[in-house]
Amino acid sequence: MGLSFEDMTVGTTTEVGKHTFTRDEIIEFAEKFDPQPFHVDDDAAAESPFGGLIASGWHTCSVMMGMLVRNTIAGSTSMGSPGIDEIRWLKPVRVGDTLTMMNSVLDKRVSASKPDRGMVSTQWEGINQHGETVVIVRSKGLFGLRNPGAAS
Repeated sequence: MGLSFEDMTVGTTTEVGKHTFTRDEIIEFAEKFDPQPFHVDDDAAAESPFGGLIASGWHTCSVMMGMLVRNTIAGSTSMGSPGIDEIRWLKPVRVGDTLTMMNSVLDKRVSASKPDRGMVSTQWEGINQHGETVVIVRSKGLFGLRNPGAAS
């Protein structure tokens, strides 16, 4: 069994992965899901307040979710999530930017009504190659306990 509720420690931060955003990838995602001019058209993006092509915030979050699933919760006791509490897009993600995803455990508790699982509150951060935090996501996830009744 992979990662379970007991393995997550409040106060820890873990590097989840890295991803470099390419021009083609930014445009392909945006054409399907967020076709605003500054995501799909170089000329329009150059004239926008961003001064160039940028990734959709939804693209950034999707990439981070993919890293989280592939590199952390694949094979875990994850039972999904009741939702996202907060998303903040702080800086644009540009062509060629490499984001490092960090995941911090903020809080956790065993469910009172279903003691075989617990809720884990986390914060994801996407940090670019310049050390700038470009996105923050706060969410909760449900994880099964490896040993129900043994965790507090």
